[in-house]
Amino acid sequence: MADIALLTLANHAEVQNGLLYLSGAEWDTLTRSFEAGKRPEPHRLSIALSVVVPWTEANLPQHVTVWVEDEDSNSKLLSAELDLEVGRPPGRPPGSDFRSPLAISANVEFPREGGYRVVAEVGDARHQKTYAFRVVDRVTHVAKAS
Repeated sequence: MADIALLTLANHAEVQNGLLYLSGAEWDTLTRSFEAGKRPEPHRLSIALSVVVPWTEANLPQHVTVWVEDEDSNSKLLSAELDLEVGRPPGRPPGSDFRSPLAISANVEFPREGGYRVVAEVGDARHQKTYAFRVVDRVTHVAKAS
Protein backbone atom coordinates (compact mmCIF):
# COMPACT_ATOMS: atom_id res chain seq x y z
CA MET A 1 0.00 0.00 0.00
CA ALA A 2 1.22 3.50 -0.80
CA ASP A 3 2.34 5.56 2.20
CA ILE A 4 3.43 9.07 3.18
CA ALA A 5 7.23 9.08 3.66
CA LEU A 6 7.69 12.81 4.28
CA LEU A 7 5.41 15.56 5.54
CA THR A 8 6.69 18.99 6.54
CA LEU A 9 5.93 22.71 6.47
CA ALA A 10 8.08 25.26 4.70
CA ASN A 11 8.12 28.93 3.80
CA HIS A 12 8.37 27.79 0.18
CA ALA A 13 8.20 24.38 -1.50
CA GLU A 14 8.11 23.36 -5.14
CA VAL A 15 8.65 20.30 -7.28
CA GLN A 16 10.79 20.52 -10.42
CA ASN A 17 11.94 17.59 -12.52
CA GLY A 18 10.82 15.12 -9.87
CA LEU A 19 12.80 16.83 -7.10
CA LEU A 20 11.37 18.57 -4.03
CA TYR A 21 12.92 21.98 -3.30
CA LEU A 22 12.36 23.47 0.18
CA SER A 23 13.21 26.83 1.68
CA GLY A 24 12.72 27.53 5.36
CA ALA A 25 11.43 24.04 6.16
CA GLU A 26 10.73 22.02 9.29
CA TRP A 27 9.43 24.89 11.42
CA ASP A 28 7.02 24.21 14.27
CA THR A 29 6.09 27.73 15.37
CA LEU A 30 4.47 30.41 13.24
CA THR A 31 4.70 33.86 14.84
CA ARG A 32 2.16 36.39 13.57
CA SER A 33 3.03 40.05 14.13
CA PHE A 34 0.27 42.62 13.91
CA GLU A 35 -0.91 45.86 15.52
CA ALA A 36 -3.33 45.86 18.43
CA GLY A 37 -6.91 46.29 17.24
CA LYS A 38 -6.16 44.84 13.80
CA ARG A 39 -6.57 41.32 12.50
CA PRO A 40 -3.53 39.28 11.47
CA GLU A 41 -3.03 38.78 7.76
CA PRO A 42 -3.42 35.29 6.26
CA HIS A 43 -0.10 33.47 6.29
CA ARG A 44 1.51 32.01 3.16
CA LEU A 45 2.80 28.50 3.82
CA SER A 46 3.83 25.47 1.84
CA ILE A 47 3.17 21.84 2.63
CA ALA A 48 5.70 19.37 1.27
CA LEU A 49 5.18 15.64 1.13
CA SER A 50 6.50 12.55 -0.54
CA VAL A 51 4.32 9.55 -1.36
CA VAL A 52 6.03 6.16 -1.60
CA VAL A 53 4.33 3.84 -4.06
CA PRO A 54 5.34 0.16 -4.02
CA TRP A 55 6.12 -1.74 -7.22
CA THR A 56 2.83 -3.63 -7.02
CA GLU A 57 0.83 -0.37 -7.09
CA ALA A 58 2.68 1.33 -9.95
CA ASN A 59 0.38 2.38 -12.79
CA LEU A 60 -2.59 2.55 -10.39
CA PRO A 61 -4.18 5.80 -9.21
CA GLN A 62 -3.38 6.83 -5.64
CA HIS A 63 -5.79 9.23 -3.91
CA VAL A 64 -4.05 11.78 -1.68
CA THR A 65 -5.81 14.15 0.72
CA VAL A 66 -4.05 16.92 2.66
CA TRP A 67 -5.59 19.32 5.13
CA VAL A 68 -4.77 21.79 7.90
CA GLU A 69 -6.91 21.60 11.03
CA ASP A 70 -6.95 22.98 14.55
CA GLU A 71 -5.65 20.79 17.38
CA ASP A 72 -9.17 19.69 18.30
CA SER A 73 -9.99 18.59 14.73
CA ASN A 74 -12.96 20.95 14.83
CA SER A 75 -12.28 23.00 11.72
CA LYS A 76 -10.38 22.48 8.48
CA LEU A 77 -8.59 25.64 7.38
CA LEU A 78 -7.26 24.21 4.12
CA SER A 79 -8.04 21.06 2.19
CA ALA A 80 -6.62 19.62 -1.04
CA GLU A 81 -7.23 16.34 -2.85
CA LEU A 82 -5.44 14.85 -5.82
CA ASP A 83 -4.90 11.60 -7.64
CA LEU A 84 -1.42 10.61 -8.71
CA GLU A 85 -0.19 7.70 -10.76
CA VAL A 86 3.42 6.55 -10.85
CA GLY A 87 4.63 4.52 -13.82
CA ARG A 88 7.41 1.98 -13.98
CA PRO A 89 10.30 3.41 -16.01
CA PRO A 90 12.29 1.08 -18.27
CA GLY A 91 15.22 -0.62 -16.57
CA ARG A 92 13.96 -0.17 -13.01
CA PRO A 93 14.65 -3.32 -10.95
CA PRO A 94 11.49 -5.28 -10.10
CA GLY A 95 10.31 -4.70 -6.54
CA SER A 96 11.52 -1.08 -6.43
CA ASP A 97 9.52 1.57 -4.62
CA PHE A 98 8.76 4.91 -6.28
CA ARG A 99 8.69 8.32 -4.62
CA SER A 100 6.36 11.03 -5.78
CA PRO A 101 7.10 14.47 -4.25
CA LEU A 102 4.28 16.98 -3.92
CA ALA A 103 4.08 20.63 -2.84
CA ILE A 104 1.00 22.65 -1.92
CA SER A 105 1.17 26.40 -1.27
CA ALA A 106 -1.68 28.53 0.04
CA ASN A 107 -2.62 31.51 2.15
CA VAL A 108 -4.13 30.26 5.40
CA GLU A 109 -6.07 32.39 7.88
CA PHE A 110 -5.61 31.06 11.40
CA PRO A 111 -8.53 32.11 13.62
CA ARG A 112 -6.50 32.23 16.83
CA GLU A 113 -3.29 31.32 18.60
CA GLY A 114 -2.83 27.69 19.50
CA GLY A 115 -2.08 24.27 18.14
CA TYR A 116 -2.71 23.15 14.57
CA ARG A 117 -1.67 20.23 12.43
CA VAL A 118 -1.23 19.23 8.83
CA VAL A 119 -2.67 15.82 7.99
CA ALA A 120 -1.79 13.88 4.83
CA GLU A 121 -3.50 10.67 3.87
CA VAL A 122 -3.02 8.31 0.96
CA GLY A 123 -5.73 5.75 0.33
CA ASP A 124 -7.43 5.38 3.70
CA ALA A 125 -6.89 6.60 7.26
CA ARG A 126 -4.50 3.71 8.00
CA HIS A 127 -1.92 5.46 5.80
CA GLN A 128 -1.88 8.88 7.42
CA LYS A 129 0.85 11.18 8.70
CA THR A 130 0.48 14.31 10.83
CA TYR A 131 2.71 17.32 11.44
CA ALA A 132 1.89 19.50 14.47
CA PHE A 133 2.75 23.19 14.83
CA ARG A 134 1.75 26.22 16.89
CA VAL A 135 0.59 29.72 16.01
CA VAL A 136 1.82 32.44 18.37
CA ASP A 137 0.71 36.09 18.24
CA ARG A 138 3.03 39.05 18.80
CA VAL A 139 0.81 42.09 19.12
CA THR A 140 2.47 45.49 18.86
CA HIS A 141 1.03 48.59 20.46
CA VAL A 142 1.47 51.81 18.54
CA ALA A 143 2.02 54.86 20.73
CA LYS A 144 -0.21 57.82 19.92
CA ALA A 145 1.53 61.05 19.03
CA SER A 146 0.77 63.92 21.40
